[in-house]
Amino acid sequence: MNLSHLGVPTGPMIRVHGGFANRMYRLDTDQGYFAVKELNLADRRLTYHVEDVFRFEQAAFAAGIPMPEPISADHDTLVHRWAEGEKVPEAPVSAAFAFEIGGILARIHALDVAWPHVPAEDPTPRDWPELAARALATGQPWADELASHVGTFLAIAHFVDTCERPGPVVLTHQDIHPWNLLAREGRPVVLDWELSGMLDLSGELGSTALSLAKGPGFDDIRPAVFRSVLDGYAAGGGALPPPGPSWFVYTVGGWLGHTRWNVLRCLAGVEAATGPDLALSHESARNGVRGLPELFGRLPELEALLR
Repeated sequence: MNLSHLGVPTGPMIRVHGGFANRMYRLDTDQGYFAVKELNLADRRLTYHVEDVFRFEQAAFAAGIPMPEPISADHDTLVHRWAEGEKVPEAPVSAAFAFEIGGILARIHALDVAWPHVPAEDPTPRDWPELAARALATGQPWADELASHVGTFLAIAHFVDTCERPGPVVLTHQDIHPWNLLAREGRPVVLDWELSGMLDLSGELGSTALSLAKGPGFDDIRPAVFRSVLDGYAAGGGALPPPGPSWFVYTVGGWLGHTRWNVLRCLAGVEAATGPDLALSHESARNGVRGLPELFGRLPELEALLR
């Protein structure tokens, strides 16, 4: 990657570990501090529209959305001004923080940015029996659990393909979760925009509100925090879509695809040159194998949050 436009380095570029899909580095130069993200294009699950995402980020930053300043982009690298702040733990946030996130979403959805790409509608893969068999044959540590849940994973795939989405479809971030947020003086800063694109509004709101209202599992979901995201959205001028399972299909489908992607990385059994470390892929695969069946079984309970 050519980073000469960022100035003269004052030290080596430092890897920042923990990314679930890409690799990130911090680079300090005589012109400031920068976050350099190397996009994982070799085995990506989704197509990255880097130039369009960068244009969307520029519009959001210009509109005052709290986020790192976008600096440059090419086909496999995104650069932002380094943003200081506290990591947001995977735990229920405060109602005030959730309300502000809802307002930020309303402002993002109100941006007038052209988006030339139609959302992909490829069928959800149904190869879970084959993946479970390969996991057992290669001695993966989560293989027995996957094999016991094959029927559930097939049912989840059917749900993702058949759930009716009422719309409207909006251009949005698509990935606002605690791990993509910082807290600066108690207020949110939105990171990691590379998955931006068109999404059914109910899926965006349900995904965001649920992730901010719960911890790592589903034993502590705070309805008041969930509702605060929606209240903030309405207060910011957004109109809420009707209740229904579509509010959670994006969460389910995204986690299903992420789990399968990491299962395949684990089955390859080698440390890839791009993307997360193999140990992190094993952690993500195990979390999906255990967590997705529980999430799917609790959909009626989650729908009750909308009433």
